[in-house]
Amino acid sequence: MSATEEQLRQHGVNVTVQATDDTNFGTMLPNILGLLVLLSLLFLLLRRGNLLGNPMGAFTKHLGEARQPDGGQVTFADVVGVDEAKHELEEVVQFLRTPSSFKELGARMPRGVLLVGPPGTGKTLLSRAVAGEASVPYFSMSGSDFVEMFVGVGAARVRDLFRHAKKNAPCIVFLDEIDALGRRRGGSQVRTNEEREQTLNQLLVEMDGFNTDCAVVVIAATNRPDVLDPALLRSGRFDRRVSIDAPDLNGRRAILSLYAQHKPLAPDIDLDVIARQTPGFTGADLANLLNEAAILAARGGLRTIGTEELEEASLRVMAGPEKRSRMITPEEKAIIAYHEVGHALVMKSIAKSDPVHKVSVVSRGQALGITIQLPLKDRYLTSKSELMARMAAAMGGRAAEEIIFGDVTTGAKQDIEAATSIARQMVCEFGMSERLGLVTLHRKGDGDNLFFSELTAADVDAEIKALTDAAYRQASDICTARRATLVRIAEHLQQVETINGDELDALLAESERPLQGRMLPRQSRGAAQIAAASVEVATAGLEDTGRDEQDTEEVAPPVAAG
Repeated sequence: MSATEEQLRQHGVNVTVQATDDTNFGTMLPNILGLLVLLSLLFLLLRRGNLLGNPMGAFTKHLGEARQPDGGQVTFADVVGVDEAKHELEEVVQFLRTPSSFKELGARMPRGVLLVGPPGTGKTLLSRAVAGEASVPYFSMSGSDFVEMFVGVGAARVRDLFRHAKKNAPCIVFLDEIDALGRRRGGSQVRTNEEREQTLNQLLVEMDGFNTDCAVVVIAATNRPDVLDPALLRSGRFDRRVSIDAPDLNGRRAILSLYAQHKPLAPDIDLDVIARQTPGFTGADLANLLNEAAILAARGGLRTIGTEELEEASLRVMAGPEKRSRMITPEEKAIIAYHEVGHALVMKSIAKSDPVHKVSVVSRGQALGITIQLPLKDRYLTSKSELMARMAAAMGGRAAEEIIFGDVTTGAKQDIEAATSIARQMVCEFGMSERLGLVTLHRKGDGDNLFFSELTAADVDAEIKALTDAAYRQASDICTARRATLVRIAEHLQQVETINGDELDALLAESERPLQGRMLPRQSRGAAQIAAASVEVATAGLEDTGRDEQDTEEVAPPVAAG
């Protein structure tokens, strides 16, 4: 009893004390809602598996589900231009369809098939075609999907993936870009990644855990087989390797026919001609070419895809779209024209060089001009004389600049890089140096260790410089001897902006006659022009890209060692 209450009672005041209920739902509602929100968030986190010791909680609902074959499944009929690879994978299809026929003979199918090839050659499409032909579930993941910031997540994902695969056997497990997961472990130059190595170890364990009755085939794809861990490639894991290269002439023709089925081509379109004009193109490049042509035709309001659209589309794929908005001064345009004609003239003057398909001073992508070569046939070996011809062709632009204007620009940056790269391969990889002989001196893998002395390195540099100097002298001699032809064709190119191969041949034949009434550019005047143009190019920020990033955009077959 309080003191106030006691005083009131002493003065005869009747005091009644009654306890009241302090509970007020209105004041408690915000607290209840806040608690519900926290519980909901906690429940979602638990569902995701991040706090339950099961990092695969989210994965099992998305990436872990098999893609069942449906009406839109891919079959071998949808994959053309890679007949040898399809033949190698047909036995995998037969194993998935009738594994008993192999078991009766005591045969064991490869547990893993490694698809090796450059990007765009159809590795993923082939894996889907195997699943479609065999009508089995198809599990697909990328190597980067296994890599997470939490330790142990990658290994758990591997376990969950193979657990689902074994439940759905027979099936296909496809691991795209496996080099992100299966890169070689250890190494002094690579910092150890414990999470990635744990994930790789778990993959090795899972592939070893298949018994002979488990019809699960693992197909992996990579374009970097040299960086894969040796344990991944041993027998019993990825013991079957299927190489998928860029398609040859027949393959390109088949791919073009496949992708052109649903596109309205003009009656005069010859796919054989397009196939011959696209050496080195992959299936993805050819699909992109036809798609670009269709877009150009639609943009122009045409009902069919014509030759012009296909020609422009091929140039877009090789060198990028036109950039006519780029402000090129007349002086720079003259420099570009002489530079490009210098390339073309050297190419036409050397017997081992591929035919010139097109010469243009129209900017495309980062290039201010392009000179494109197209080989007459697919080539798998390259001779020393052909490599020297390529280096001389790359130096033709710089030689023409110096001969005509008495000065040089930054436009030959990519040319010099291309020639230096070829020379380095000749010396360090192909054994084409008389001074160093038949040795291999290039670095292997991702390491920076040199396996030769500093004295040998100096000899390598000297040999590379000797080869590039010889190529430049050859290009300079050609441009000097045919200076009149160089001037006439360059002047014509400035007017028409683009010359195709047939027009170039006609101009060369015409230019063999002596020039009448024409004066060659004076070197003093040309030097002033080239100096001013060089300053403008530098201030425009083009010195890094060079005028001529096309110089190795000249489409030629890749250097191949037999």
